[in-house]
Amino acid sequence: MSGHSKWSSIKRKKGALDAKRGKIFSRLSKEITTAARLGGGDVDANPRLRTVIQAAKAENMPKDNLERAIKKGTGELPGVQYEDLVFEGYGTGGAAILVECMTDNKNRTTPEIKSIFAKSGGSLASPGSVAWIFESKAYFEVDKSSISEDDLFALVIDAGAQDLKTTESVYEITAEPGDFEVIRQALESNKIATLEASLTKIPKDVVEVTDPSKAKSILRLMDSLEDHDDVQNLYSNFDIPEDLI
Repeated sequence: MSGHSKWSSIKRKKGALDAKRGKIFSRLSKEITTAARLGGGDVDANPRLRTVIQAAKAENMPKDNLERAIKKGTGELPGVQYEDLVFEGYGTGGAAILVECMTDNKNRTTPEIKSIFAKSGGSLASPGSVAWIFESKAYFEVDKSSISEDDLFALVIDAGAQDLKTTESVYEITAEPGDFEVIRQALESNKIATLEASLTKIPKDVVEVTDPSKAKSILRLMDSLEDHDDVQNLYSNFDIPEDLI
């Protein structure tokens, strides 16, 4: 595992996903509101809104929250206007880090993100220097105990998946973003639970981090960025051995 999947695994072990469920909903609400403001509330005519609604459903976001966020974007309810900010940088060990933010005050967010990088031994990079390393994908994790690899492979490939990888504890399924909902429904209809189902960015290559101090440093940086209220999505291409974690 590396980058996205490694970070997901670490968060699960820490029990951080359930603890941050409310924060996940808050981030999704901001994205839905912005998508609706920019492209309208019609899902069929607004690809960005359609994509984030798929992600919200994958996280089991309550329908009332979803509809309220759309109405804030279309002006039917009062709401804050957000803008997108993207930061690119590196952590200790040379791992690439891509930070997607959504803020109502970029003059506050920008120095705060810069400070987090500096305090954790990272460094910001110029626009475009890191983004090219990542590809947008639909991503699923399935526990290996729930189904055989052959059966899962046949199911998800028929649904449009591009790849199925086997790790020590999970299957990792990747596909084009547009095939997310078809694969999600295929898994759900066959009663196959997912540990994660998301629209994400996957690194094209990885950076191995085997030094304990460097591994601790980059995980501290990822944690600090994850905790920032304006950070919507966080991606990296580090690979830390399981025994070191």
